[in-house]
Amino acid sequence: MAEPRTVRENANSLTSEDIAAILPHRYPFALVDRILDYEPGQWAIGRKCVTRNEEFFCGHFPGQPVMPGVLILEALAQTGAVAALSLPENKGKLALFGGIKNARFRKQVTPGDVLTLHCELVEQRGPVGIGKASAYVDGKCAATAELTFVLT
Repeated sequence: MAEPRTVRENANSLTSEDIAAILPHRYPFALVDRILDYEPGQWAIGRKCVTRNEEFFCGHFPGQPVMPGVLILEALAQTGAVAALSLPENKGKLALFGGIKNARFRKQVTPGDVLTLHCELVEQRGPVGIGKASAYVDGKCAATAELTFVLT
């Protein structure tokens, strides 16, 4: 697993409103609160503040809330989609899942955690691309995966 990229001193950051202008996701499925830094078409670092008020905690699991791993993967995919869709030639397109490889969940994510989401776009052939993604809580790796996406 590669070391995560760090936020640059002169970071390209995006607010939730900026993200909403790039991605079509809306509540309750907008899972990235902020982009801390990114390079269009190459990589992005996002943040997701996990709160007790998240709807999925009602059933996952009562009395012991844990963020579902599939939603961590979705947050990572949305982070990568910001990198892919921020290129001018991809404006207005959708980034859809094409596949998930080697997903590993290493740490439970619970209310109060702040997920730092890293996705680097490592390959693209036509509309199909691959992102290497990792999520961290307090500097500890919570999840990793290789995400395949298709731009439509």
